Amino acid sequence: MTKVAAIDCGTNTIKLLIATVTADGLTEDVREARMVRLGQGVDRTGVLAEEALERAFGAIDEYAALIREHGVEKVRFVATSATRDAANAATFTDGVRDRLGVTPEVVTGAEEAALSFGGAARNLRGTPAPPVLVIDIGGGSTELILGETASAEREDEDHRALRSPRVSAADSMDIGSVRLHERHLRSDPPTRDEIEACVRDIDAHLDACPVDPATATTVVAVGGTMIQLTMGLLELDAYDRTATDHAEVSPDDVHRLVDRLLAMTVNERLALPWMHPGRADVIAAGGVILSRILRRSNVDSLLVSESDILDGIAWSVRD
Repeated sequence: MTKVAAIDCGTNTIKLLIATVTADGLTEDVREARMVRLGQGVDRTGVLAEEALERAFGAIDEYAALIREHGVEKVRFVATSATRDAANAATFTDGVRDRLGVTPEVVTGAEEAALSFGGAARNLRGTPAPPVLVIDIGGGSTELILGETASAEREDEDHRALRSPRVSAADSMDIGSVRLHERHLRSDPPTRDEIEACVRDIDAHLDACPVDPATATTVVAVGGTMIQLTMGLLELDAYDRTATDHAEVSPDDVHRLVDRLLAMTVNERLALPWMHPGRADVIAAGGVILSRILRRSNVDSLLVSESDILDGIAWSVRD
């Protein structure tokens, strides 16, 4: 039994999971998220903005207090897209070390993809038909990971936490909700030309991606963009993890919702009861990424998982 803290710092959100991990599974104690927009302007400037660093360090100070309060034994801090791309990443790294006593790992896109798959795969019920495609849309990058959730001899539902996910192909693309919003969707609402430029950018990355969504039998999506869109598809008035986790949604419904969001101003999106204010400006760009991926798949339903890279990080600490 090990009390662990997993921290995932992406382009838009920094998340914390404190959990007890045993041979039989993972018991969640704390799960928190703060939208700090660390990747603000990184696509354009190549550096982390001072105000973005201040927001991130404020969240990390809060997390440090929670880690002490819960008697955590092991901490793993993973930094992804924005930190990979920033020339002044050392400033962020030093700030994290001062606050938490651990050095953040700036993982590669391939490592990020494997952690996301591991977190999602261990959460799935039953034995989804392989190959399974996991989609993780972040603020700065999008991961497509193809693999199997378990070996045949480890399919017992009572021991699903013990599954050994196996990745057969993975890719991390430099397209994410914040990056594409800043790059293309500058008008409010975005113009037709801006939307078409965004679609071309996504399609060019998918054309070059070694992971083909059409080969997947089961498609699973994780991450904040997917959870936010699922809240809209389910017409929730407030966040409800029990409703979003393992929800099945129709790709056609996704396409319709994304088209609706693209036609709205940011203020109109903010008026939606299910919209988080930290995602209102970038949710349409994230939705377009998901929509373009789904158009290349052959599935008639999309499975949503609340377990993601955080859970994968927690399992990696135990492993």
